[in-house]
Amino acid sequence: MGNRPRVLVINGPNLNLLERRDPEHYGRLSYAELLEQMRKTARLLSLDIVFFQSNHEGAIIDAIQQADVDCLVVNLGGYTHTSIAIADALDASGALVIEVHLSNIHAREPFRHVSHVARLAWGQICGFGAMGYDLALRAVHERFQDQIHASNPRQERTQET
Repeated sequence: MGNRPRVLVINGPNLNLLERRDPEHYGRLSYAELLEQMRKTARLLSLDIVFFQSNHEGAIIDAIQQADVDCLVVNLGGYTHTSIAIADALDASGALVIEVHLSNIHAREPFRHVSHVARLAWGQICGFGAMGYDLALRAVHERFQDQIHASNPRQERTQET
């Protein structure tokens, strides 16, 4: 796939329960449907994308430490508000970090207003449901546009004409 930006999407605890858990906050899309939506968006934007989901803090830290990517798109679920260890791993990763939440964490319970990721993130997207992931991928596309054009010179010529 050449020079295409590499993105790892990390989803934390309970995101595997999408569609079944509190659809008023998290939407009616299943986790599988969410991943398929992101695959389509990544393809359109010339991004290489892989996914990781775990309900376990240590497994998430291991995935971050082992990632060889340009960008980490993270929805850490409840760990957003509690895990200094995951924040430390993100800080050490050297990758661009974009924080995503399906619900607006700032309009919910006070404990959800705290994000240990926010200070490390290039940006935070919350409250737009599944569309938040697409917005994050579009942000990656914009940030790495030069890299994308270098890996797809035909696309660049098309845009110049």
